[in-house]
Amino acid sequence: MLLLLAYMALGIFVAGFGWRIWRYASTPAPLKIPTTPAPTTSSGVAWRLFTEVAFFNSLFKGNKWTWAGGYLFHLALALVLIRHLRYFIDPLPHFMVYVQIAGVVAGVAMVAALAFLLVRRLLVERVRFISSIADYLWLLLLLAIGATGLCMQFVSRPDIVAVKSAMIGWVTFRGFELPTDAVFILHFLLVLVLMALFPFSKLMHLGGIFFSPTRNQADNPREVKHVNPWAESIGAVFSTKETSRG
Repeated sequence: MLLLLAYMALGIFVAGFGWRIWRYASTPAPLKIPTTPAPTTSSGVAWRLFTEVAFFNSLFKGNKWTWAGGYLFHLALALVLIRHLRYFIDPLPHFMVYVQIAGVVAGVAMVAALAFLLVRRLLVERVRFISSIADYLWLLLLLAIGATGLCMQFVSRPDIVAVKSAMIGWVTFRGFELPTDAVFILHFLLVLVLMALFPFSKLMHLGGIFFSPTRNQADNPREVKHVNPWAESIGAVFSTKETSRG
C-alpha cells in the first residue's frame, strides 16, 4: 500500500508541477503591469528575477523581519535538500561529505524559521487577518517534516543503508522495501503528502515567480507597444469576417 502511495505522490508531483508551469507559460498577459520602479531592458528584467529568487529583494524592502524568517527558511531548506541527495545518489560525490554537518545545522535552522513564521502569523494582527486555514496547515506540515527529520538525526536513527536502498529503488522505479522504523515511516508519509499537494498550493511560487507579469515585464510602454494577446486573436476574427463580407 505504501509503495503505491509513494509512486502516486511522485507521479502527481511531476505531472502537476509540469501542468501548472504550462498553464503559467500559456496564459496571456493582457496588461503591461510591472511593479515600479522596474527595469526597462530584458537584461534588467533577468537581473530583477535573479535578485527576487536569490535574495527575496522585494520582501526585504517590505518587511525586514518577514524577510529574515522567510530567507532563513528557504536557505536552510536548500541545504537540507542538498544533504538529502546522499539518499538518491550512488556512488556519492566526495564533496557531499562536507555538506553533512551543514545540512544538520540547516535542519535545525529550518525548523526554527518555520516556528518563527507560524508565531508571526498567530501574533501579528494584520498578518493573522489575511491568513487562511491552509497557510497554517502548510506551516504545520513543514514543521512536522522538519521535526521528524531532526528526531531521526538526534533521537531515533533508522538504518541509513536500508533507507538509501529504498529511496534509490523508489526514484528508479525498481520497487523498494521501506525500513520499519516508525519515525522514518511518518517522515516519509508526510513528505508524500507534501509532494501530492504541492502543485495545487501556494508553494507553486517556486516556479510561478518566473511567470509573474509584475516581475517579468520591462517598463517600456512608451518604447514598445504591448498588444493584448486576446485582442490579437479577436482582431484576427473580425478581420476575417470583414474580408469575407467584402
